[in-house]
Formats: sequence, structure tokens, C-alpha cells
Amino acid sequence: MNDYDFKIVKFKGDFVWHSHPETDETFIIIEGTLVMNFRDRKVDVHAGEMFVIPKGVEHKPSSETGYKALLIEPEGVPNTGDVQSEITIAKFEWV
Repeated sequence: MNDYDFKIVKFKGDFVWHSHPETDETFIIIEGTLVMNFRDRKVDVHAGEMFVIPKGVEHKPSSETGYKALLIEPEGVPNTGDVQSEITIAKFEWV
């Protein structure tokens, strides 16, 4: 919609430290609990809650039990932001 992607993701474990220098990133938690780690704090985000990461802020999503979320961000934004890693997704699979 209007050059934005709405992505449903499922994740368990630790993601990588990264940031998105050009855009905010929105997480709406559908199921489970997301722990959003920052260098100076962490925030638990539960099912039914929304959390926005401001552009340029380094963060690392994690979850011991797993979560499902709706991510909203501009089209073409890499999942690992400014970091290349083995979990970077170059092309998203649409279902």
C-alpha cells in the first residue's frame, strides 16, 4: 500500500543488532511476546500491542518462546537493515 510492505513474520530466538537509517519500523504483535533490545534497555511487547522503532535506532528483536507480528515498513527495506548477515533476506516470499 502506497509503497509500504505489510509483512507477517514468525520468529523465535535472537535476531541481529541492526538499525534502519532511513525509516521507522512498526511491529504489531499478533501472538506471543517480542523482547525489543536496545543498548541501554529492553521492552517487552505483547500480543495486541504495537511498537515503533524510530529510524536510525539500533535494536535487536528476540523471543525465547516465539512471536508472530505484522511489520510495516517501506517497500524494499532489508530485514537486517544496515547489517548483512546469514539471515538477511534479499527477496521476500509472498504467499
